[in-house]
Amino acid sequence: MKQALRAVDAAFSMFSAIPMPQMDWDKGGLRYMLWAFPLIGAVMGGLCTLWALAADALALPAVLRGAGLCLIPLAVTGGVHLDGFADTCDALASYAPPEKRRQILKDPHMGAFAAIRLCGWFVADFALWAALPEFLAVAVTLGFCLSRALSGLAVARWPLASDTGLVHTFAEASDRTATGRFLTVVALLLTVGLAACGVQGAAMAVAAYGVWLWYRRMARVQFGGISGDLAGWFVQTCEVWMLGALCAVQYLAAAWH
Repeated sequence: MKQALRAVDAAFSMFSAIPMPQMDWDKGGLRYMLWAFPLIGAVMGGLCTLWALAADALALPAVLRGAGLCLIPLAVTGGVHLDGFADTCDALASYAPPEKRRQILKDPHMGAFAAIRLCGWFVADFALWAALPEFLAVAVTLGFCLSRALSGLAVARWPLASDTGLVHTFAEASDRTATGRFLTVVALLLTVGLAACGVQGAAMAVAAYGVWLWYRRMARVQFGGISGDLAGWFVQTCEVWMLGALCAVQYLAAAWH
């Protein structure tokens, strides 16, 4: 139980902006930290659900509901994944060899392409939330969890771009085999849960796995393996594509009828 609490504390301290008690992160806590990573998605889904219910109760305009749903995940994570998304966009836009791209990831400065693509990401995410006809609490929450389960699974299973950095530290501290098995089961259960939500949930799962496979090829070809920044890129890209799939299916269903 103590190790589980330390793992949850480590995961939320590292990957969220939620204040956590100061606990010693021994090897046990870091070893199981990625196991607790999907729980952050559950918190995000719960808060988004509360906001969606409040927006409906107050009859708020769709634009305000969408703004809240766009900003709540950012508030929960503190933008940690968007930072990786921005760095990755700069590196990809360089069209440089993998070694040079890895150096760009380490540059603390934000380039023009990162700014441009961050703006594009926010416009897409906000527009999709504002245009979403029906907020499906269970599917949205499972989607937030699945993106993190797949991200952790990639760290446990795929080659790393270098032998330094946070991802390498987490991978070395954890039992990659056990973590991979655990997160595989979690991802499968989340996928079943999404499928149980009907066509809309199934479409979200298809989008998530599509981006995951894209992520694997991109990381291998463009960077020689995954890193913390690439993991952030995946989480943000995966979630906006899942949201797009959910929105598209709802509009197609409405047009069909």
